[in-house]
Amino acid sequence: MNESRVLVVDDDADIRLLVRTLLERTGVLVHEAPNGRDGMREFHANRPDLVILDVSMPELDGWQMLERIRDMSDVPVLMLTARGDELERVRGLQSGADDYVVKPFGRQELVARVQALLRRASRGAPHEEQDTYADSYLTIDWGQRRVTVAEREIQLTPLEFRLLSTFVRNPRQVLSRDQLLELVWGDTFGVGGDQVKLYIGYLRRKLDPESPDAVPIETVRGFGYRYKAATD
Repeated sequence: MNESRVLVVDDDADIRLLVRTLLERTGVLVHEAPNGRDGMREFHANRPDLVILDVSMPELDGWQMLERIRDMSDVPVLMLTARGDELERVRGLQSGADDYVVKPFGRQELVARVQALLRRASRGAPHEEQDTYADSYLTIDWGQRRVTVAEREIQLTPLEFRLLSTFVRNPRQVLSRDQLLELVWGDTFGVGGDQVKLYIGYLRRKLDPESPDAVPIETVRGFGYRYKAATD
């Protein structure tokens, strides 16, 4: 865990101090913020390896901050909450959190969960992500997470990148909304099919702002979507 950076965002100064003390004892560099807006500024400034995020905060709550983080990054997020009911835990995990801890929490448990998330993140991308994909329409460098269309580099969010990668890895195969939810979002529960339609629209406009309908991601009415890999 040495040299890992953790951002702690919680409006309770005592909680922030406790978490900082626990983690700094293990060699972690800790940044902190008292609310979601300051938390996002710290996130951009320090690019943490893990975020510990309180659910209930003023100005920008934990759910809103989590959504913004997930649009930009796959960094592990551990949610803190005073509520321990199942629906609250499910909401956190389905919204993109990696783990969930209920206050008051055991000190050793919190440190162990942080260590586990940092170890998981440090394993890095799978080997297949080092390959490059290319057809006559686009090129993807999975190692660099770089997408180019007609020599124009496309800036995608992590979720948009996962969505595009799923399509090109399954060329000409019709993928249902449920399949895309499972492959891209990680589950079919808690995220509606409208979310798939929304992000496919985002992706098409990113790939071709002038003619999004010309992007080779086809809607197969009544079934789902498919990527028709362009050939030379």
